[in-house]
Amino acid sequence: MDDRSQTLIRLAALAAGKPHTFALRPGADALTEIAARQDLLALRKLSFTGTLVPQGRSDWRLEARLGATVVQPCVVTLAPVTTRIDEPVHRTYLARMPELPAADEAEMPEDDSIEKLPETLDLAQVMEEALALALPLFPRAADAELGEAVFTEPGKAPLRDEALKPFSGLADLKKRLEEE
Repeated sequence: MDDRSQTLIRLAALAAGKPHTFALRPGADALTEIAARQDLLALRKLSFTGTLVPQGRSDWRLEARLGATVVQPCVVTLAPVTTRIDEPVHRTYLARMPELPAADEAEMPEDDSIEKLPETLDLAQVMEEALALALPLFPRAADAELGEAVFTEPGKAPLRDEALKPFSGLADLKKRLEEE
């Protein structure tokens, strides 16, 4: 899959009314490039397999599965954290997009998988976007613990996490009120 021309699909050239299957498995060089773009320590495996299914005369639906093994730095210790990703990927490409209400503020549509039908669909780009969305936001090593940092002026009592919890003392207050 290192050849980008293999991942570009001209939807108008596909057989009308017939699904088109695909399977992308990037080579070592492509995995290294994707890992660098996604700020990964390593990308060991990546596969993107699925089908483009025609919907009516000109719309298409992409139904695929993304599989990957990624290595990211732990957010606490920076130690390598390996994660296996196995996610379904769905996109709908419409020749004619639904009208959005004209307003200063617009709400996000409920179905965020709808996109405008491109002339040429780049499956490698869809695969990398799906990978970026599936990556853990805060990877943590199994033994990583957040310590407590305590800062204060000399001679004063430090403010601890327990004191910052506004409802932590309510149970004691309730107990005292019930005893009275």
